[in-house]
Amino acid sequence: MKRIIGITGGIATGKTTVSNYLAETYQLPILDADIYAREAVKPGTEILQKIFARYGEKVQLSDGTLNRQGLGEIIFHNPAEKEWVEAQIHPYVRQRFESEIAREMGNIIILAIPLLFEANMTDLVTEIWVVSCNQEEQLKRIMERDGFDLAAAQARINSQLSLEDKIARANVALDNSTTLDNLRQQVDLALG
Repeated sequence: MKRIIGITGGIATGKTTVSNYLAETYQLPILDADIYAREAVKPGTEILQKIFARYGEKVQLSDGTLNRQGLGEIIFHNPAEKEWVEAQIHPYVRQRFESEIAREMGNIIILAIPLLFEANMTDLVTEIWVVSCNQEEQLKRIMERDGFDLAAAQARINSQLSLEDKIARANVALDNSTTLDNLRQQVDLALG
């Protein structure tokens, strides 16, 4: 039986750190929702054309690519618009996961899916790992990494299902509030 581990958590909690560690230390294949979501909105795709048709120039850069920051301003302050955009992108992402899972020969596959619960993709995995950290640390990381002010960082956190809800539905909860070594030890234990 294939072990398909879904890695999720909140924004800036350390999901990528965990995925990279699993890839580098255990040579496990990582299937990444963010990569598939970017593919979905590449220039020339039907999904990108729908987004441009709905929002116009404020989400289109001069080279014809998606202005992610412009789109973020819209969707992180308007749940209905966020839902509409996700309804365009999530089916594509799901289809990519399904075809890659079918192709993958290994016994353990990692699916990095930030919106695992929100996108209703829990059926794709056999176990769920949630990466979390305390909210103070999370806010600090978002502001440092993405250059957001406190309000914008908080809006990103608020747009996702709470970490408490995610942890309650997880098979494994990884706490990334302390050191990298501590996080890696938790991953090693969970992988068994």
